Amino acid sequence: MSKPTLESTLKSADTEEWLDLVFYRPIGYRWALLAQRLGITPNSITIASMFIGAAAGWLFYFPDLKTNIIGMLLLMLANSFDSADGQLARMTGLKSPLGRWLDGFCGDVWFAAIYIAICLRFQQEGGTILIWALAAGTGYFHSKQASMADYYRNFHLFFLKNKNGSEFDQSADIQKKYDAMSWRDDFVDKLGHYFYIGYTRGQEKLAPSMQKFVALLKEKYNDELPVKLREEFRGASKPLMKYTNILSFNTRVIALFISLFIGKPWLYFVFELTVLNALLVYMVIRHESICKHFSAKILREEF
Repeated sequence: MSKPTLESTLKSADTEEWLDLVFYRPIGYRWALLAQRLGITPNSITIASMFIGAAAGWLFYFPDLKTNIIGMLLLMLANSFDSADGQLARMTGLKSPLGRWLDGFCGDVWFAAIYIAICLRFQQEGGTILIWALAAGTGYFHSKQASMADYYRNFHLFFLKNKNGSEFDQSADIQKKYDAMSWRDDFVDKLGHYFYIGYTRGQEKLAPSMQKFVALLKEKYNDELPVKLREEFRGASKPLMKYTNILSFNTRVIALFISLFIGKPWLYFVFELTVLNALLVYMVIRHESICKHFSAKILREEF
């Protein structure tokens, strides 16, 4: 069997961020090749990245910049593992709802550790206990930002690569698979589906017009979407992909690192609550508008 190419492990040119393409994807590709040779699964890499990222977050508690830099390097290592798990899954076909949920949970663990470290550091330096309320609000919106960025990215891939090239799922379909499983015989898979249902329902609640659009697509075309519809939706959705990337890892971590370098890590909370939330609101409003537009075109039978 020939060795998979780096390009074959990427999601798509439409959705990859430039920093990932020049840095994290090449590193993740090498980790994935090593893991494939050693028989390591994507979920095992995800779990390893979770512990590395949590350790990185703890190092941000210390006001010493050298210690913080070690934490930054560890966080970058964790993200290269996070890239590798998806690349390995695409190389081997080892994709699962548990893996999808674990991937999101992994990022939550990283940032929970980071938030706790920042709060403890802020209090150690004489700050108010109210920093915990700020952190809780930031964490809530962080989860929405990352979740919706992932949702819109996979919906774009659904139009670009069809169902098999995307990880776009609906909670109703996941629920059917969950109901058909037995806790006794399929414990791990059923547990993965249980968490994945909740994750997907949270995404769907923020995108009601998108759910109507998806229902209309199923009613009219099932999985055989007209080429014209695919191309036009891709063209309308593609400009939003840069926002899904901003709301993912790289931009937020650059802001975090800057706040650590200037010795005011709490400013990172302000960045997430203002700049990133504004982008989230814009992205949701714009994507809902696009879905309404294409629903109307389908009803007018323009495809």
